[in-house]
Amino acid sequence: MLKQLSLYVENKKGTMNHITGILMEEKINILGSVNNDGDEFGIVRMVVSEPERAYEALKEAGYLCKLVDVMGIEVADEAGNLHRLLGALADSNINVNYIYLSFNRDNSKPILIMHVQDDDIFEVESCLRAKGFTAV
Repeated sequence: MLKQLSLYVENKKGTMNHITGILMEEKINILGSVNNDGDEFGIVRMVVSEPERAYEALKEAGYLCKLVDVMGIEVADEAGNLHRLLGALADSNINVNYIYLSFNRDNSKPILIMHVQDDDIFEVESCLRAKGFTAV
């Protein structure tokens, strides 16, 4: 299980630069990120090297943020792996809310960061391990 930092931000020029500047000053590495924007506001989701410290620094800077449990599943960089992963989840009646990509810095394999529609993320992780997937 991983901790994801979710920020609710105004969609305006310089916002991402400000966020990444705060993380840079704190020496916090962004390991994976996705931005979902709207006309006025958006959601920035990221997995960072030190989620609690990032949360505190960004909250202190005035950002509305929260920490969320997500899963990281390592997959081989091959056609069809996302389909197999989603099939394994569907077979177990598990809904995926969103997915974005990161990678394992040790072996360069892709890591799919997922938020699932299930209260027991450990059970979902166990289910995927039983089906041959590697959780990080």
